[in-house]
Amino acid sequence: MAFHHVAIATRDLDATHHFYSEAMGFRLVRVEAMPYAETGWARHLFYDTGNGEMLAIWDLNGENVPDFDPAISTGLGLPSFVNHIAFDSTFDDLDAKRDRWLEHGFDVVRIDHGWCTSVYANDPNGIMVEFCATTRAFTADDHRDAQEMLTAAVPPLNKLEPPIQFFEARSRNNAAVS
Repeated sequence: MAFHHVAIATRDLDATHHFYSEAMGFRLVRVEAMPYAETGWARHLFYDTGNGEMLAIWDLNGENVPDFDPAISTGLGLPSFVNHIAFDSTFDDLDAKRDRWLEHGFDVVRIDHGWCTSVYANDPNGIMVEFCATTRAFTADDHRDAQEMLTAAVPPLNKLEPPIQFFEARSRNNAAVS
């Protein structure tokens, strides 16, 4: 089942809009505005992610807006990779998506997970965003292994091969560094 939208909040609407419209290439298609917290107001921006599904951004304004950290994971004391947003990609398009992020000043991590390959960047709110390309079909063995790992007291740990690649936006040639 497809989703309609995922919503996140921002503390910096300009930087967030730039990231999702320019660095991600999503199209702003709708903005709703409404009263918020008795004396304030809220904007709810909807970006088409390219397939009719949407990402929504909350921009909260007013005296009664609580002080909050919009980073989904680090705001809860977790590593940034725990709660993140992953968008579908093709394997052939991952390098173009990495390069687009780098051109817009965002550092990128690339990981080959064996069954999918992903590139990651953090948005201006500290939310990890991923483009992920599934690289093989799942088999009956995958299903059996998943069921076994689900119930294992301590599941066998994967080793990332090849190693994680880091791409720094500020480096001259954006070459991978380890």
